[in-house]
Amino acid sequence: MLKEKCIKAKQALAILASSSGQIRNKAVELMAEALKIEYEYILTENEKDIAFAKQKGLSEAMTDRLRLTKERIYKISASLMNVYALPDPLGKGSVWTRPNGLAIQKVQVPLGLIAIIYESRPNVTADAAALCIKSGNTVILRGGSEAINSNIALATVLRKAIEGAGLPAECIQIVEDTSRETATELMKMNDYIDLLIPRGGKSLIQAVVKNSTVPVIATGAGNCHIYVDESADIEMALNIIDNAKTSRPSVCNAAESLLVHRAIADKLLPLIKDRMQNIEFRGCPETVAILPYTTVATDEDFYTEYNDYIMSVKVVSDVKEAVEHINEHNTKHSDAIITKNTESAEYFMINVDAAAVYVNASTRFTDGEEFGFGAEIGISTQKLHARGPMGLDDLTTIKYKVIGNGQIR
Repeated sequence: MLKEKCIKAKQALAILASSSGQIRNKAVELMAEALKIEYEYILTENEKDIAFAKQKGLSEAMTDRLRLTKERIYKISASLMNVYALPDPLGKGSVWTRPNGLAIQKVQVPLGLIAIIYESRPNVTADAAALCIKSGNTVILRGGSEAINSNIALATVLRKAIEGAGLPAECIQIVEDTSRETATELMKMNDYIDLLIPRGGKSLIQAVVKNSTVPVIATGAGNCHIYVDESADIEMALNIIDNAKTSRPSVCNAAESLLVHRAIADKLLPLIKDRMQNIEFRGCPETVAILPYTTVATDEDFYTEYNDYIMSVKVVSDVKEAVEHINEHNTKHSDAIITKNTESAEYFMINVDAAAVYVNASTRFTDGEEFGFGAEIGISTQKLHARGPMGLDDLTTIKYKVIGNGQIR
């Protein structure tokens, strides 16, 4: 069954990759419209997933990742229209002529058939499908069991929509079987799949990276840090930390760990505790001395992406110690410094090893839409070939077209 889906997607690739930018753009526009037209059907299916999540005892934060509302569906539609408004990524490049008369064109072309294994968030289904269609790639979507009804509904709507632009529905494939065996099989489909992107928690990403024989871009795991420097504006710090942790704690760009300069820890930590009363803090011995009822953090706590209302806290002596701690414990996703000191800010930006580094801003901005990419297919935490939020250009590769008139070497 999975092999059949791969074959159909590969066959559809020839049509999609050779289609005009106007046709691909029309398909994205119809996808966006269809989501709004069919929102009641999508919500009905989403309710099944929410009920299942509650039955399994998933946390409210994790259940929120699954939940769709009319407003959220309309927002997904709007993000697809942002993708629609972006320039066509295909065909861009440069041209030059060699002394022997060969004309060489370096152009962007689709990667091919992209597979995505992801967890929880059904908006990934729509975002990934739209980005792939616009960039000329066919796609196989394999979501988790917790969102299977929502994902099937979204894929059904989107497959029908692209037919209105003259593209085959087979450009978008959804894997209904959410077993581990199917995911493992997908990781071995080298004859069909050109790139595999895992989106989800640390265990999923590690499993795909370890077991896949298909080329992989690791995305998603976000043990994000905020360091509050000695010179920081306290009110700014409170606002940023609160936003980065509590606005949506289940997402990968939420802050999981807080580092505070020793010179301001006595003042700042009680204010944070008072401001964020719904957060369980797990702190180093110095933190516990300032906040007596705080849980003592284990070393594992500082490596943990909680995706919940929990945050690790450590008091440090300066920006250098903060950077050392971050580089030891982070997942190369997003880390921030809050400071008025330009030297500290510069040191932090240069030396923290992460896809996105922030000065005086929330880590929650690491997002394709927020970066102006319309949407994202994932946030790469590796360095090749893409890093950070992955948009249209990251779903292309290079082809050289060389035109001669009889040259030989």
